[in-house]
Order: sequence, then structure tokens, then C-alpha cells
Amino acid sequence: MSQKNETLPLILSLLVTLLLLAGGIWWFGRNLGFGGVGIGQGGSPSTSSPGQGGGAGRISDRLSTGAQLLFPEGASSQKQAAVQALANRDYQGAIANLEASLQANRNDPEALIYLNNARIGDQNSYTIAVAVPTATSANSALEILRGVAQAQDEVNRAGGIDGVPVKVMIVNDDNSPDVTPQVADALVKDRSVLGVIGHFGSDATLAAAPVYEAGRLVMISPTSTSVQLSGAGQYIFRTVPSDRFTAAALSRHMLERLRVQRAAVFYNSQSAYSTSLKNEFTTAVFSDGGQVVGEFDLSAAGFDSVASFDQAAQQGAEVLVLAANTATLDPALQVVAINRRRLPILGGDSLYNPRVLQVGGESAVGMVVAVPWILLADPNAPFVRSSRQYWGGDVNWRTAMAYDAAIALIRAISIGKTNRAAIAESLRSNADTIEGATGVVRFLPSGDRNQAMQLVEIVPSQSQFGYSFYPVSQP
Repeated sequence: MSQKNETLPLILSLLVTLLLLAGGIWWFGRNLGFGGVGIGQGGSPSTSSPGQGGGAGRISDRLSTGAQLLFPEGASSQKQAAVQALANRDYQGAIANLEASLQANRNDPEALIYLNNARIGDQNSYTIAVAVPTATSANSALEILRGVAQAQDEVNRAGGIDGVPVKVMIVNDDNSPDVTPQVADALVKDRSVLGVIGHFGSDATLAAAPVYEAGRLVMISPTSTSVQLSGAGQYIFRTVPSDRFTAAALSRHMLERLRVQRAAVFYNSQSAYSTSLKNEFTTAVFSDGGQVVGEFDLSAAGFDSVASFDQAAQQGAEVLVLAANTATLDPALQVVAINRRRLPILGGDSLYNPRVLQVGGESAVGMVVAVPWILLADPNAPFVRSSRQYWGGDVNWRTAMAYDAAIALIRAISIGKTNRAAIAESLRSNADTIEGATGVVRFLPSGDRNQAMQLVEIVPSQSQFGYSFYPVSQP
């Protein structure tokens, strides 16, 4: 009897403790901002990198015109001081510190964007946003930002749009389909934003596209190639050719230059980009008279590169096609290593990555990759010369496509001004001739860009990794 009397108070005590603990967790979450969603930039500087913990966090922490660093790693003391100054609206102090930071490191697009924004200060301006994965794919994000930063700087140096400068908001979206719709919703609701350049990966872009379409805000992706994006809406565009163009270029190279007919394709079934490229290549090569004899999922649990390669060889594969995305680059490189140059290898634009040169090494020599643009194809073009002056080195196709997206959007704003619908109509109708980094930028009714892909080959060189991508000579 006494044991029962003691058990009841213990149970009640435990329940009270759990209730207090739950209340404490709720209070901390509410007051420290976990999970909240907001618009705007906030009044205090931050050097956080939202998204590294895996959650969406506060959307306001992902948006910055200069009052917070989205690339805090390695930021100079001058750059950090500039962010503090911008948060306090001390524009002259921010300008001085950002100019000093760029003197030490001119290859920093975030600093150049913030410098142009600081020069604008509280003046009237036209705002565009650029959405990139600053925390999860920093190198790719910086490549895209260089194109946007250069376009902004050139336009503002030339007097802006009828005397009104262009301001750029940088957005960190983690390249996450869970985050991009939230980011898109925040940008749609911010009426100062007249268009968005982004997003990076096809999955992230496809997740955000319906939000932009419903909110009637232009989105131009410089890097998303999935055919699912074609015809996604009247406000959805891209400056990079779709996977259909990539597949056609690879198929022709396989059948006409390599003179082989049987391919094995390695892809990621969880990626819209990777699946799109695999499907388009299969269709193209079949139409051209070849065939795909095997498909291997790089994302499958327990993927075995040795067993997969052996199976592809047994099935009569004469060429390997790597339709990997960034997330499956490592298993794709395992296939490259196992192959040891026994079979020729073809790849999509995600393989245009320094890691392929660094890790692939000698085994990757001869690999042919389809890209929208490569500097060495026209090394004396105006954009090539100007980009070298800006960044102190050569840029890649992501920078060029982002530049084209920014120039196209800015030109459309010059026609539509603050009317979002008029901006979209200007792009759809190709109302103006837009000369970009890679030629004239014109959009098909689907929102796609009508432009062929270029093929590059990995060759030995005197570069940092001992290997480089070099244009494939035309037959």
C-alpha cells in the first residue's frame, strides 16, 4: 500500500517536470527566433551562414544587401567593418572599407555587390535578387555572383537605368527544394524586388518556380537545365540551354566522332537534372541510331562502382555517360578511376568542376563534357577581356550565364520599370536586342534559351591541377 502511495506522487512530479521542460523549450524557440519566417534584412549585422544546420531558419537571415555577410569564411577585417557600417547606414565608412577589402582581394563578388549597394545608399534604385547556395556550394555560388556583380557594376558605372542605379540583394537558398519556395515567397512579397536570378540546381528551381509564377515575379535561372522547367510559366526563364541541347551534342559526338553505338549511363535517380539528362540522352542517342545498354543509379544504397563498371562492360557498353549531379560527383569519380581510360567517357555540365581535374587526374584525360560556354573558345571576346580585369583571372560558364541573366533582367527593367508584368512581357517578346557574354540573349516561348552547347575535353596542362578543360576541335 505504501509503495502505491509513493508511486503516484512520483508520476505527478514527472509530469510537472515534463510540462515545465516543454514550456521552456517553447519559450526559447519563440524568443530566439528558431523557425520563424520574416522578410527584410534586419537592423544588425550578422556573419552567420543560415542553412548549415539543415533547417530553413529565419528567411530574413538569408537575404542581404550588405548588412550581413553570407560568405563569412575568410572575410577580411575591412569587409566585416563594412558590414557593420552598412547595418548602421554609415555608407561612406562602408565604401572606404569595401574598397580596401577589394584592393586586397578583387576576386570577391560579394564585396563588389555590397560596394555598389553602399554607393547607392538611401537613393532610389531598382532592386534585383540573386539566389545562390552560399553555405552549401560556396564555389558555385561565387561563380554566379561574379556574373551578377560585373553586370551591376557595368550598368551603374554607365549611369544606371535612366539615371537610377541597380541594387542587388544576395539570397542564400542552400540549393534546397525545401527552402527555395520560402525564399521565393519572401521575394514575391517584397515589392522592391523586380526580378530574381536563380536558382542553382534544377530541383531547387522547380520547387520555387510555381511561387514566382503565382506571385508574378520574373525568375531567370543561369544554371538549371532540366527539361521540366520548359514552359513552367510566363515568368520563368533561363539563360542556360536545356538538357535537350546537351543530350544532342553528346549523342552526335558519340556516334559521329567516337563512332560507337552502345552507351551505359550513370545518373542520380533523386535529381531532376540528372534524370532529365539521362532521359534526354537516351532519346537522342536512340533517334540518332545508337542505344543505351545499361543504366546505373549513383544514388542507390550500396552503389558499387566496380560491379557497375563490370556489368556495363558485360552488357557491351562502348562509352560511359556520366549524368551525375553535384551530390553524386564522388561516386561518378569512382567510376572514372575504375575505368582507367579503357572506355571513353562523356558527361553533363556538372562534370565541369575543378574536383574532376583534381581527383580524376590521369584517369579523366580524354573525358568530354558539354558546357554552355567556355572562355577558350573565344579568348578575345569583350566579356572575356572585361571579366579578367574584374576578377584577375578566367571565369567559367556559370559566371557567363549569370551575367547574361543579369543583363537581360536589367534591360527588361529599363523597359518595364517597376511593373513586374511588363518586365516579364519584355523578356517573352524579346523586345530589345540583348548582347550578353555569350552572344545575343533571346528566349523561346517556353522560357528556354535557344543556344547550342559546346564540348570540352580534359587534357594535361601546366595548370594548378595538371589538367584543364579545353575546347574540342571541330571536325
